[in-house]
Amino acid sequence: MRTLDAIALILVIIGALNWGLIGFFNFDLVAMIFGTMSSFTRVIYALVGIAGLYAFSFFGRDRDRDVNRDRHDVK
Repeated sequence: MRTLDAIALILVIIGALNWGLIGFFNFDLVAMIFGTMSSFTRVIYALVGIAGLYAFSFFGRDRDRDVNRDRHDVK
């Protein structure tokens, strides 16, 4: 699962950087590289969205890891 986590994180970072460029400079890097709403651009946007949804699972896993670590420290 670590590979999937890394891919999701990279896609979320790409999405965040693209949204930052749009917000600050009105510049859509993904659309510039792959064309405005071409099929490939839509696939990139969809993958970034799915990665963002998957990234929600990071919160639960981090909390579970901390709880397990605390249990081992008590002994």
